[in-house]
Amino acid sequence: MAETALDQAPVAEAGMGTAYRGYALGLLLSIYVLNCLDRQVINILAEPIKRDLRLADWQVGIMSGVSFALIYTLLAVPIARQAEHRHRPMIIAAALTVWCGFTALCGLARTYVQLCLCRFGVGVGEAGCTPPALSLISDYFPKEKRATALGIYAVGAPLGVLTGMGFGGLVADAYGWRMAFLIAGAPGLILAALVMTTLKEARPAMARRLAATGAALQPSVRETVALLASKRTFWLLALAAGFKMVFTDGQAPFLASFFLRSHPAEVAALAARFHLQAVGFLGLSLGLINGVMGVISGWIGGLLADRAAARDLRYVVVAPAVAMLVATPAYIAALYVDSVSLAFVFLMIQCATNVFWAGPVYSSVHGVVPPTMRATATAVLIFIINMLGTGVGPLLIGGLSDAFAHGLGQGPAGGLRSALVVASVVSLVGVVFYWRASRTIVADMEPAS
Repeated sequence: MAETALDQAPVAEAGMGTAYRGYALGLLLSIYVLNCLDRQVINILAEPIKRDLRLADWQVGIMSGVSFALIYTLLAVPIARQAEHRHRPMIIAAALTVWCGFTALCGLARTYVQLCLCRFGVGVGEAGCTPPALSLISDYFPKEKRATALGIYAVGAPLGVLTGMGFGGLVADAYGWRMAFLIAGAPGLILAALVMTTLKEARPAMARRLAATGAALQPSVRETVALLASKRTFWLLALAAGFKMVFTDGQAPFLASFFLRSHPAEVAALAARFHLQAVGFLGLSLGLINGVMGVISGWIGGLLADRAAARDLRYVVVAPAVAMLVATPAYIAALYVDSVSLAFVFLMIQCATNVFWAGPVYSSVHGVVPPTMRATATAVLIFIINMLGTGVGPLLIGGLSDAFAHGLGQGPAGGLRSALVVASVVSLVGVVFYWRASRTIVADMEPAS
């Protein structure tokens, strides 16, 4: 009874009925879509930016990955600590305003260094989004519905890719890549106002319930770190998702470039058929593939995680491993087929499993820590995921692409293909970590989470 009362407290005591929880989840999902749009729009613009600023692939990797991930990951934990005891909606609103402002400033950058500095600014703002948002969702929704809610939130990533790449490609074709950045930053102020005026903080209800049970509302940093250190499942899942994101985030800035380099004539012909230019066509095509299939992936992943948890917790973390084993050969096939249309079919298969991990991983991480540590645990998880994914991935693929292209004489197209294959194979290390997590998750689960 204590477990159920604690877990249901914010829902029951803060006036958050089904309709409000649906609205709040929809608003947080919209913010996450914009979060990913502003983060990902640079991927479809990478080739025009590279030509305009005369960059190498490794510089594209730093611009799209390291310059964002470094500050993002460093600030995620301190901001999450604030989110454990301060007003989470206000933190999200402030973060939203900052990252949208710096996204717009990317359009005014005139040099490579200026663009990287603006990307640092985007990372500063976006560090304040996901940890408090996921913590709120876990407080809003009861335990048996949590993975589904977190999975729905996670579909913001593919929706952000869809809108970012589709919108970015069309605007870049019509008005140039700078205008794409300027417009992408505009919607943030509207969403920030909605967050400040309509999103409720669930912590007062949680505080009353915790006080009744004698639990501490705000654990210290030392207590949080000590608990995380004892949870093998947390670290295994963080590494599993991190290796997945080495590939997912690493290939994102280069996939459109791959088609422009390997299939220029066919891409141009397909674009002309729809009265588009090459970048706009690829932005729409890749955005739709990532977005539509990613939404299906995130929703199904969360739904299956809730159902699996009711039967056997071990199944929750086995499912993402199976998804990776299906996705990798499909992606490699997309890189080697001669037809762009057939390559898109294989990419659809790969993207249908792309966000499968989010619901199971986030819900499992929130399950192995008490409610008062969720934001911090999420921030540490995101730190690891982004350092491996956004931090290492683009730079690894960009560096390998240059090495294969020049050192091994494969040329720009062949070098990039080889680099993408290597990254997809490296990501399979995550399967091992998922399998090991399935053997520890039952013992590590917190009774009141």
